[in-house]
Amino acid sequence: MSEYEKNLDNFILNLRKGNFYDAHEDLESIWFPRRFEESDEVKLLKGFINASVSFELRKKGKIEQAKKVWNNYLKYRNLINKIDSLYIEKYHLIIKEIDKRNI
Repeated sequence: MSEYEKNLDNFILNLRKGNFYDAHEDLESIWFPRRFEESDEVKLLKGFINASVSFELRKKGKIEQAKKVWNNYLKYRNLINKIDSLYIEKYHLIIKEIDKRNI
């Protein structure tokens, strides 16, 4: 299993545990080096990070800020339909996990 895939698995695990800050960190490490790429896959990762930040803000009682960041997630969510990736199944699983916690 690649380091990339481990980070995706850790993101899912941390979402399930409610460790939203840690989930954010799991994806930040793979998104950050690629952040300037004009890639739908990179934008989708950014959306996943936004979702975890939104959950952390909600956990801290910052509801309005959480909603704003959630809308950023929604902006990128449908990119799942445009990408061709080795990790597409993991991305679908991540979306299911995120959507369970909808803001």
